[in-house]
Amino acid sequence: MTLADEVFERAARVIPGGNTRSTLFVTPHPPYAAVGDGATVVDTAGHRTIDCNNNYTALIHGHADPEILAVTAEAAVKGTAFGLPTTYEVDLAELLVARTGLQQWRFCNSGTEAVMMLIRGARAHTGRDLVVRFEGSYHGTYDGVVPVDAPGVPRSVAEASIVLPQNDVSALEGAMSRYGDRVAVVLLDLMPNRAGLTPVSTEFASAAARLATDFGALLAIDEVISFRLGVGGLHQTYGVVPDLVSLGKIIGGGYPVGAVGGRAEVLAAFSPLGDGPVSWGGTFSANPITMAAGLSAMSRYGEADVAALNARGDDLRMLLVDAGIRVNGRGSLLRLMVDDPTSTWWQLYEAGVLAGTNGLLALSTVMTDEDVDLVARRVVATLGRHTS
Repeated sequence: MTLADEVFERAARVIPGGNTRSTLFVTPHPPYAAVGDGATVVDTAGHRTIDCNNNYTALIHGHADPEILAVTAEAAVKGTAFGLPTTYEVDLAELLVARTGLQQWRFCNSGTEAVMMLIRGARAHTGRDLVVRFEGSYHGTYDGVVPVDAPGVPRSVAEASIVLPQNDVSALEGAMSRYGDRVAVVLLDLMPNRAGLTPVSTEFASAAARLATDFGALLAIDEVISFRLGVGGLHQTYGVVPDLVSLGKIIGGGYPVGAVGGRAEVLAAFSPLGDGPVSWGGTFSANPITMAAGLSAMSRYGEADVAALNARGDDLRMLLVDAGIRVNGRGSLLRLMVDDPTSTWWQLYEAGVLAGTNGLLALSTVMTDEDVDLVARRVVATLGRHTS
């Protein structure tokens, strides 16, 4: 029995399936991380990998970033959580306003919670119930955005969503013509990971914005994953102006985070200053440690940094494509299109590359040219023999 097997046996006795996050599971069971340092992860058995998972895109500066560790230590000695707001959340909100042009922001603890808050706010603002969303897009684990036939989801919750094919303008036009006066929000991921990181067309994004406006609904863009691709998010490259945006992952600097930004008129639904009907708390929302870490991470991921990391991702993608490997994505996000994700994950892991369990690769700023070249060689050596 290996050390990983021993850890798994312990874990399975006290945690269903041996770990808390479904997305991390690979049969027979995943290894357990011990140490992360920059662009590498070492597991409990001592196996070292180049981390192209980066906690599913969240660690934009890799592991144990010295500046983030310093600012969070400084914040922690002043108090790890308060029953009062802090200036840290003001600082991070101001940064996000400057980057995105969206007028106001509100923080929570995960991307899932951000989508929950976004939908609640949209419904409160419009006085409507229906959510239009699209096949293959993952918006977290909230009942209202998982597949309508998912176990444990009440039929009444499923009936509050209209799920349409991605990139099908005609289907969207038909649904809005029929239900548009009941739609609170059109929720769109411009490059959904679960759908293979295939970007939506400019035509489709523009149609979603137009139809939402025409029928008095809100347009919401889920940028929890894709925000890293542009200084103000992927949506800016499409030329659409959303009413609401959900964020998470990189804006927390490695700590739990979610955020909703948008027009002040819409975010007023959460304001206790006026007639805002939505009360939304959260004991650790806008936690000072997370806010300090996020401010540090985002302050060092400006326009030039975004462009450089995207270029490195495009270079890696080209190396893989030239080797005959099918790969989707854009910039620093890549998706290996493989027939057997579990087998591929293990082969890459044994070769020293930590990917997502679905073939996702997400680069970090601490990766060097040598790291990227080594990743390319290891992926090609692993997958090239399976490519015709």
